[in-house]
Amino acid sequence: MTEFEIKRAHMVKNHIQARGISDKRLLEAMRTVERQKFVPEHQKAYAYEDHPLPIGLEQTISQPYIVAEMTNTLKIKKTDRVLEIGTGSGYQAAILSQLAAEVYTVERIKPLLEKAQRVFKTCGYTNIHTLHSDGTLGWSDYSPFDAIMVTAAAPKLPQTLVDQLAVGGRMVIPVGDRSVQSLVEIYKDQQGVHVKDYSLVRFVPLIGQHGWKG
Repeated sequence: MTEFEIKRAHMVKNHIQARGISDKRLLEAMRTVERQKFVPEHQKAYAYEDHPLPIGLEQTISQPYIVAEMTNTLKIKKTDRVLEIGTGSGYQAAILSQLAAEVYTVERIKPLLEKAQRVFKTCGYTNIHTLHSDGTLGWSDYSPFDAIMVTAAAPKLPQTLVDQLAVGGRMVIPVGDRSVQSLVEIYKDQQGVHVKDYSLVRFVPLIGQHGWKG
């Protein structure tokens, strides 16, 4: 095993499995995706530590456990079409691509998106589709989605994204202001939308039209 493979296995065992995540497909995805390829060169040595890392332009790559927790909440099936809002480094989209049929990811910061696109191509991820756009608008051309993951904090639940969620679909999103945010799980059925808060977190703000942000 290479040094990074050893560190990746340690990360999964000690920071993800040890904290109660047991889904075999998700754990295998976390063991497979090379997180060091999604961080700046000077951060590669820290790629498998369980904390966020700066990726430039005031953005971060999320803590591995949070990536696993949010993904686990969505209960993604092999046939699912997933929308991600906030491509960032591309790491979360890569994890989703190992679990879903297709991943559609939207990023408003063009240099970040272009870098993620290069990594996707280098790594051979062919089921990830990217869009440079305002994430609060979603990606209506391909809706409805079986699952939606939002990786930036919104002050309230964006109705546009709820509308793009399929009946039977799930969404996870951080909701709150810059100082206090909750991870919120949404489930949509024939009766409507059901919302559950389940964890305190801190994410960068989701910036939408007219500078709207958390």
